[in-house]
Amino acid sequence: MIKISHNGVYLYNNRALIPDIDLNEACFKDEAVRQGQPVPGSDFRLDRESARKATITAGILDAHDSSKDPNKRKIKFDSLVSHDITYVGIVQTARASGLERFPVPYVLTNCHNSLCAVGGTINEDDHRFGLSAAKKYGGIYVPAHLAVIHSYERETMAACGRMILGSDSHTRYGALGTLAIGEGGPEIVKQLLENTYDIDDPEVVLIYLEGETQPGVGPHDVALAMIGALFPDGFAKNKILEFAGPGIAGLSIDFRNGIDVMTTETTCLSSIWETDDKVREFMEIHWRPEDYVELKAGPVAYYDSLVRIDLSKIEPMIALPFHPANVYTIKDVIANPHDIFATVEAEARRQFDPKLKFDLQSKIIDGKIMVDQGIIAGCAGGTYENICAASRILSDRSTGVDAFSLSVYPQSQPVNLELTRNGVAADLMSIGATMRTAFCGPCFGAGDVPSHGAFSIRHTTRNFPNREGSNPQQGQIVGVALMDARSIAATAANKGELTPATECGFPEGNYPTYHYDAGVYQKRVYNGFNKPQPEEKLVYGPNIADWPTMHPLSENILLQLASVIQDPVTSTDELIPSGETSSYRSNPLRLAEFTLGRRDPNYVPAAKATAALEQERLAALAADQTSAATALPVKALEALTVVLGDKAKAQELLSETAIGSVIFARKPGDGSAREQAASSQRVLGGMANIAYEYATQRYRSNCINWGMIPFTIDANTEFNWSVGSFIFVPNVRQRIAAGEREFPASVITDGQVHEIVLKLHALTSQERSIILNGSLINDYAQRAKNKQES
Repeated sequence: MIKISHNGVYLYNNRALIPDIDLNEACFKDEAVRQGQPVPGSDFRLDRESARKATITAGILDAHDSSKDPNKRKIKFDSLVSHDITYVGIVQTARASGLERFPVPYVLTNCHNSLCAVGGTINEDDHRFGLSAAKKYGGIYVPAHLAVIHSYERETMAACGRMILGSDSHTRYGALGTLAIGEGGPEIVKQLLENTYDIDDPEVVLIYLEGETQPGVGPHDVALAMIGALFPDGFAKNKILEFAGPGIAGLSIDFRNGIDVMTTETTCLSSIWETDDKVREFMEIHWRPEDYVELKAGPVAYYDSLVRIDLSKIEPMIALPFHPANVYTIKDVIANPHDIFATVEAEARRQFDPKLKFDLQSKIIDGKIMVDQGIIAGCAGGTYENICAASRILSDRSTGVDAFSLSVYPQSQPVNLELTRNGVAADLMSIGATMRTAFCGPCFGAGDVPSHGAFSIRHTTRNFPNREGSNPQQGQIVGVALMDARSIAATAANKGELTPATECGFPEGNYPTYHYDAGVYQKRVYNGFNKPQPEEKLVYGPNIADWPTMHPLSENILLQLASVIQDPVTSTDELIPSGETSSYRSNPLRLAEFTLGRRDPNYVPAAKATAALEQERLAALAADQTSAATALPVKALEALTVVLGDKAKAQELLSETAIGSVIFARKPGDGSAREQAASSQRVLGGMANIAYEYATQRYRSNCINWGMIPFTIDANTEFNWSVGSFIFVPNVRQRIAAGEREFPASVITDGQVHEIVLKLHALTSQERSIILNGSLINDYAQRAKNKQES
């Protein structure tokens, strides 16, 4: 089904795969190449580095790169996009950093904070702010319920050869020939201020598709199989996946988009596909024929590794709680439910409070697996073809009158309009499904939150713990499994009995022709690009607040552990929960109260206690009382005294040693791009993270952009110190400024000192500057000051 090779590979004429060999002297003849054999003596010569530049990825990156260093990329994007959980903070940060106008098209969508169930007017206040920002700075504003962020981008902005940066991790438009990257908001800020996105030149993985999918297999089945194969060992981490092969031709654009958007869950940096007449047709349907360009690799292209996917062998898949990589075939789960569910339950007991009983096996009734809820939604599930397929499977049937419910969220108003016009929506409603508007809520816990103990199947992007809206601190737990819309519909047709769509016998394809109506957007979307109105006033609601002061990095730091998380992976959903917290994303101090709330409820009070120590220290400095032990924070002074063996020296050193909290997690940052996972720690006085590795580059970047140091430790270092322990890092400012990568540190716990070495992967000059200045906001302010003084 899926074969992975860690070795490099050459792609010849977009179809033949040749093992990685030294091509400096090797030559090829067509017949020999088709057989995978090198033949010396022909007139075709190519070296590996030239072949590396022949990928689609390299061509697009080169066109957007201003770096003179071939190993470092400095990228400027063609356009930007954010939704209403992130754009207020982005605009506020950019405004504080000197923003005057949006230099490229910047789309502000409203698909996350679209329900006003929490916080009164908070969500709609954010929307009014977004519209005023689009007017003032020259942006594009998409009102609530009109489109989910990625559907709007596919329909109006994605074009062959372009690059788009979004403040949402599922910013993926590779199937349309756009190299799109999801990052935290500060990276959007850098682009708004006309700076670059700086990364190491990424490795490129060839995803080679062959064969044809069987009826009943949908894009989520292919995506989940791929995630299950690539995520566990980090095969694709921070790399770019480039799709090619004969299997692409048999996939519709909706099918390709459905696979593409889920590449985020492999932890790759981005994705790109070769383009063909189906992409040309998509652009024509969406009134943008000029945006089509044929993209394919050169005659011989080199890739760092290879993944071969035989589409004909993909079966209906299910990702069981609590990760998209926890993948099984639906057939295997039905055949062996007790053992498989017991494994999932055991992991839940390990991860959650054992008193919080997670019971999947209770869903096995008379040998059948019974599901409580089905959801087809968002950028992954709510596509036109997915909904048409679900309607066909459910034709003339009923979802039943018991606990099972089915909700369908079309991804945009144009899609919803066409489904309404051609009767597909009516057919779904007639069998008991409910049709909703374009809204991302089910993907992050703000819509269709299941009941406690429920088992929900969803064609959405993620099934992380509590992402569907449950709260374990209130005794709530829910099991969410990811499945394709086709198998969700098959399950609905069987009144909630888990069923793979391959058992339905329905014919794929030949759905009603899709007619795109651009008037939906033309009559409602505010498009102010290149038309900024500087005199326009930003519209603030009472919950929209500025960022608190963040201080530059001191010469030394004394970190106090506020949380120690030994889970294999920690998601950004756990670092800052989604759901009802989304309403407070425009108020940094209020949002910070939720930090780690569903994973470690003791974190916030611990972080605040550490912040109080720093306030005591600053107060002593302001009063010039650093020589008086009674004016300094006692716990910090005691910790430094243990390290130095001299209280007087400790008092003196504390004047240039800032105190801040720190989180240890083995592998933090999987999942969403939301920068609040880092900024909320910073608002509470966080100064660093310590990890064995960071799950994604974007989370590490978020830490840096908020002035927190992303330390790592060696994998063989056992981190077994408890909350409340101190970690003293001397000369940290000097060492970072000098570009050093190792930082001797002392752990102080129970009156004992343990020496460790913290590490810091190479930082760019801009990243060093940001950390030294204390945050991206501070860094830009310092730049402006330096410019004025010069």
